Amino acid sequence: MSQHDHYTGPSDHAPDQNVQPGAACETGVLLVNLGTPEAPTSRALKPYLAEFLGDRRVIDYPRWRWWPILQVILAIRPRRSAHAYARIWSEAGSPLRVLSEALAGALQAELAGQAHVALAMRYGAPSVAAKIAELQAAGVRRLLVLPLYPQYSATSTGSVIDAVADALKALRWPPELRLINDYHDDPAHIEALARRIERWWGEHGRSEKLLLSFHGIPERYVRLGDPYLAHCQATAARLRQRLGLDSTQLLVSFQSRVGREPWLQPYTDATVRRLAGEGIRRLDVACPGFAVDCLETLEEIAMQNRDFFVEAGGEELRYIPALNDSPEQVASLAVLVRRHAQGWPGFGGSP
Repeated sequence: MSQHDHYTGPSDHAPDQNVQPGAACETGVLLVNLGTPEAPTSRALKPYLAEFLGDRRVIDYPRWRWWPILQVILAIRPRRSAHAYARIWSEAGSPLRVLSEALAGALQAELAGQAHVALAMRYGAPSVAAKIAELQAAGVRRLLVLPLYPQYSATSTGSVIDAVADALKALRWPPELRLINDYHDDPAHIEALARRIERWWGEHGRSEKLLLSFHGIPERYVRLGDPYLAHCQATAARLRQRLGLDSTQLLVSFQSRVGREPWLQPYTDATVRRLAGEGIRRLDVACPGFAVDCLETLEEIAMQNRDFFVEAGGEELRYIPALNDSPEQVASLAVLVRRHAQGWPGFGGSP
């Protein structure tokens, strides 16, 4: 039995006994996605939502103001969210978890011999701290963190950076660290998105318009300096150019708003209703802010907004799946990793 067989993670009182000075330098790539409850039940949703909505990067209200509101939400929302999750849950589990694991496995195969690839969730399990400890125990001394959010926002990538920093603070000998802040306009990523859409059109035909629906954030966050809106607009502009579409053929909207303050607009639900009311019969929707399919794409877009579109007079809203573990996404992420890991053993070149 190896010395790692009983490793249970870092302790607040014990040194990092599994990492020895002089150990072979290994590179680790940590993919991080949002997270998912363990089951589509109210009981599983409550702690997950508490962790997510308790993150000050997500909701930045003063604690004295937000805490009582959060308690009301946690008394009501888990049941509603559990119903939504149950609509997309499979025998294998949460789509986000299953598809993220498939993506990590495919990227590991692509980077075989160059890096250890691991997957963590910002909220829920496996945690960022647990996966960093696991990589540390495997001898990783150089760590590249790749949040699976193409567009940077403090609410997503920023929160991952916080979690990584907290995990490294607990280590006696933390690894050398690099972070990929975003890849919203990376040419390989834009090409992967374009090919996904073109292939889907080749198989199913093309609708009258293509709507790109990104996750929303409060408008106030953008005014405070969050670059997310600019990143979404840049992704859309590059994809529009690559597909040869104009601003009337490829539209942009924002989904998943909560609360009463204004979020980024136009809102997706209002947009699909408006388009149906203007006589658009068929509408294609893609969500280039999501690396893999999840609740927001499979339930919110492909089910909820499909119903909104039809109820408003449209005939068919068709959701174009995320990149998931497609060869195009794996290849584009491998390009990112190799670029950002330049200068480390096994990657050559200079950073």
